[in-house]
Amino acid sequence: MTSISDSPNRSRNRATGRRGLLVTAAAVVAATATAGVAAAAPGQTDTDDTIAKVVVTSAITLTNLTPDFTLTGLPGATVAQSGIVTFTVTTNNLAGYAVTVQSRTPALAPTASGNTDSIPISALSVRETGTTPYTPLSNTAPVTVHSQSTRSAPTGDNLSNDYQVVIPFVNEDTYTTTLDYVATTL
Repeated sequence: MTSISDSPNRSRNRATGRRGLLVTAAAVVAATATAGVAAAAPGQTDTDDTIAKVVVTSAITLTNLTPDFTLTGLPGATVAQSGIVTFTVTTNNLAGYAVTVQSRTPALAPTASGNTDSIPISALSVRETGTTPYTPLSNTAPVTVHSQSTRSAPTGDNLSNDYQVVIPFVNEDTYTTTLDYVATTL
């Protein structure tokens, strides 16, 4: 009879014993995890890495352009001035850059009221300072006044242009037009 009455207690003890083992095992895992973090010795390290990227885009600026210039002479005269227009181009483009100039109008217009004369834009010519020959300006096609296959100096390239005009037989006056300078990366 003892075996019959002990049988349920043994089942109960076995179940209790297993639960006790599970609780004890969980406590050991928790204690070990806590102990692992707290047990790191001073001076121990761990490493990993990351990649830093800096994307640099190409840029170009044209600055310090001479705001205006004047060539003075009599009808029939050819008047030239070296380095009369200056400017700075700054670019980090390894392929280099080009600078062009183009007139906004087909002629230099008079400023005096009632004057109907004008000077064709082709009478005004340009060149990069110190080069030859002069190239007549146009209002339909840009004229290249500087080109290079390398980037500029870090502080920019200081450049200049020479201008020449063949003055036609026109009334005494000041004749003007606007010239557009454009710097373009190659």
